[in-house]
Amino acid sequence: MPARDARATRLLLCVAALVGAAIASVLIGAKPIAIGSVIDALFGRGIDADAVIVREGRLPRTLLGLLAGTALALSGALAQALTRNPLADPGLLGVNAGASFAMVLGVALFGASQPGPLLAFAFCGAAAAAALVYWLGATAGATEPARFVLAGIALSAVLMGFSSALTLFDTPAFDAIRHWSAGTLAVRDGALTRCVAAPIALGIALCALLARPLDALVLGDTLARALGANPRRLQSVVIVAIALLCGATTAAAGPIAFVGLMIPQFARRLGGAELRWVFAFSAVLGPVLLLAADIVGRVIVAGELRVAVVTAFVGAPVLIAFARRERSDA
Repeated sequence: MPARDARATRLLLCVAALVGAAIASVLIGAKPIAIGSVIDALFGRGIDADAVIVREGRLPRTLLGLLAGTALALSGALAQALTRNPLADPGLLGVNAGASFAMVLGVALFGASQPGPLLAFAFCGAAAAAALVYWLGATAGATEPARFVLAGIALSAVLMGFSSALTLFDTPAFDAIRHWSAGTLAVRDGALTRCVAAPIALGIALCALLARPLDALVLGDTLARALGANPRRLQSVVIVAIALLCGATTAAAGPIAFVGLMIPQFARRLGGAELRWVFAFSAVLGPVLLLAADIVGRVIVAGELRVAVVTAFVGAPVLIAFARRERSDA
């Protein structure tokens, strides 16, 4: 079987796994609900408590899981291509820290308490942090990937310090973001999901446009210029795409680690190094992991275990394994 056909077959199997994960996310929860009741609720026929749980609980969080998983995985693939580091994560660019700091600032200084304003603060903070990291990392005409990582780590440390100080001195600020900071897909209705759908869709579109030029950039700035690419311009567009994808997701679901690190690794194993295949597999496998982690969190602990906790339990050993593999390969 040709390599392209094999990759296409594997991608179709991943899509089937995604469909199964989405169905399971609607059917399975902390409270057992009959399949017939779930189907009635989805078609608007049920009016009892079970129907409310399905329509206002499970369905919105499933849709958010699909969007968030895709966005986090793609932003991770972009971050690894930008920094030319297979162990890079979008959090290294300060996006999570920027969103957290902006939310704390909005609560402490402006009294924001509703999901809409908090979402706006978080998204603006994530975008501002990504822009600042790009400015710091690409100053004086330099475009070394290590500069972006160093700038992101430094900015994250500063912003997290300020956030911690504000929450210690302002108890309402801490209470307002405590649920968000744990990382969760548990949304009350579909309004939040609709708010983040547009920036995530734009980020996905940018990924589709960036795949071929980024293949040249991964080979180095000199070769990228020889192939007709503009490294500085390309890097700035990648930063915008990461801010859209990871910023919107972090604003809606909180900081969820390891998805952006793990999924591109598996995507490269299944689809090879070509970025259009890496992006395709990442977009499918990301929501599979996130929805599976959310399902496990719902049923393993009464009261539900946050999805970020489950991904951390899975991601930490995977990170160690990848780090050891990179070290042995070196």
